[in-house]
Amino acid sequence: MMASSYSAKDEDGHITVSGPGGGTLRNKKPENTAFKQQRLPAWQPILTAGTVLPAFFIIGLIFIPIGIGLYVTSNNIKEFEIDYTGDDTSSPCYNCAKNFSWNNTKSCTCTIPFQLDQPYESNVFMYYGLSNFYQNHRRYVKSRDDSQLNGNIDSLKVGASSPMASRKKKKPSKECEPYASIDNKPIAPCGAIANSMFNDTLKLFYNDPNGTSVPIPLTSTGIAWWTDKHVKFRNPVGTNSNLTAVFQGTVKPVNWHRPVYELDTDPENNGFINEDFIVWMRTAALPTFRKLYRIIQKKNNMAPTLPRGNYTLVVDYNYPVRSFEGRKRMILSTISWMGGKNPFLGIAYITVGSVCFFLGVVLLVIHHKYGNRNNSANISN
Repeated sequence: MMASSYSAKDEDGHITVSGPGGGTLRNKKPENTAFKQQRLPAWQPILTAGTVLPAFFIIGLIFIPIGIGLYVTSNNIKEFEIDYTGDDTSSPCYNCAKNFSWNNTKSCTCTIPFQLDQPYESNVFMYYGLSNFYQNHRRYVKSRDDSQLNGNIDSLKVGASSPMASRKKKKPSKECEPYASIDNKPIAPCGAIANSMFNDTLKLFYNDPNGTSVPIPLTSTGIAWWTDKHVKFRNPVGTNSNLTAVFQGTVKPVNWHRPVYELDTDPENNGFINEDFIVWMRTAALPTFRKLYRIIQKKNNMAPTLPRGNYTLVVDYNYPVRSFEGRKRMILSTISWMGGKNPFLGIAYITVGSVCFFLGVVLLVIHHKYGNRNNSANISN
């Protein structure tokens, strides 16, 4: 029988076992520290009726008024929505939806009359909405070149054929494929997100009672996030340079009707810093979404921004949605301190507060009915 010896260390808990071959084995006992031996100071709440019941009532009394306030605020927001997909034969946009495709070079125009039953007093925000459009698809979200969008001039070039030259000359990201280049010319901007940019043109007219049609002025700036406009998106070689010369040698995306340097006549809203383009490039999380299109500024404090009455929406139908069974909407909405119309948050607060208050009442009744009985039993024992 072969003997073995060991030496123990009380401080760190390690035990070294030496065998007949002279080797030593280190066991797996944790070190003798407060952390590894779970001797750290801890606090554990003791749930009693005196602590649980007030907590339920306090949560209920706080959440219910907040929920009511949020719900009332949301209901005070005025919102009007009109669907102009054109899938129904009675729709004014039916012919455009039926015959238009990405290959069309000329847009189709349709007019949609509608009526506002109440005036819109403050600034009015015009949105376009899409349904069944999955901007959250993983491959779609990655199909962009942030270096190109940030104004890197090298991303507007196509790499040379030789390996050494291609290392020195940058080209659009591989994530943009198959929308990276056409005939060995880089696409600007590249990628599937840019290629599918929403390009319907929406115009709004107020039908005056005297028979005249008054165009509603729409502001196309101030609709994008400040960080996107001034940090993430930049034109190559400065903002006020000749964009036609900068983008020379590039081609427009396949589904675009005009190149990126002709998106707007305003040099501060043209090229990669065009706000319609920036808004579209911020992908939506859900297949049904809306994006800010224009702002109708309040001009006169005495008159409403949009008075009640008859209006006409003129649509240059450039964006087909029948191929993916989608739908298109135009939304007019005001906002409040909590943003746009969203009753869910108020309903959620009211529901949580009501449940907590109800549980508090139930537990109070149970405690009042059975708590004294248990105390009496303990005293008698």
